[in-house]
Amino acid sequence: MIYATTRLIIISVFILLSTAHSTLALEYKLSMLPRYSTEEINHRIVPLAEYLSKKTGLNIVPVHTSTFDQYLKQLMSGGINIGFENPYIYVLASQKHEVVAMAEKGKDGDKFRGIIITRADSKLRDTDDLIGKKISIVGYTSAGGYLSQKLTLLENDIDVVKDCIIEEAQENKQENVIFSVFTGDVDAGFIRESALHRADDFVPPSSIRVLDSSAWLPNWALSLSRSMPPADKQKIIAALADLDPDSPVLKALKIKALRPAGDKEYDPVRKAAGMK
Repeated sequence: MIYATTRLIIISVFILLSTAHSTLALEYKLSMLPRYSTEEINHRIVPLAEYLSKKTGLNIVPVHTSTFDQYLKQLMSGGINIGFENPYIYVLASQKHEVVAMAEKGKDGDKFRGIIITRADSKLRDTDDLIGKKISIVGYTSAGGYLSQKLTLLENDIDVVKDCIIEEAQENKQENVIFSVFTGDVDAGFIRESALHRADDFVPPSSIRVLDSSAWLPNWALSLSRSMPPADKQKIIAALADLDPDSPVLKALKIKALRPAGDKEYDPVRKAAGMK
């Protein structure tokens, strides 16, 4: 009887220790869509990972991807548990991730848009002139560097895929779109409005002209894996809600706030992308 009781105690202790070890070993990976260089991404997300780890007691580590496609695959496969991505990437991954907060930034708050640029000396004068022309885009999964412009052109009966010649920018970088326009490799470029002066150190601002602005979209989403345990999810949501407006975490992300958000707010993006 004593032997059986002792054996039961030993087994129970072993199970408790194993569970504790598994909890400590559990690691949540946080990442950001690679719109910037690895160094810049690191600068932006490390403070958030450190803050969430300290605030929640969870083990949250920053990770990086090289391209938009890699990032999306990691969201879908579980390689990224906490993501910060543009609205188009979010809706593509929303079966596996759910938005819990939306970024607010600059004068436009929780929305942003793209622009269409050309060389200052270009003969292009309006969007109708883009038919048959070669256009550089940030990438097919870029919201401000493709989807926003695509929506605007569709409203003007121009199907950019069928009516134009599309070329994705190297490494899906906004500045590479500007370079392509400046060098004359393309006739026009699609970039996010806030990225207009991203390449000013290398491209004279006066050499680039904005042909048109394009459709407004809901801002970036901070999303959590739908498979994350509810208790951990609530810890992260509560920690995000506690961020002070002057928090160094928000300053590192270069945003004003992370306001609570829901999945339905991104329905217009789904509709525009032909997903709903």
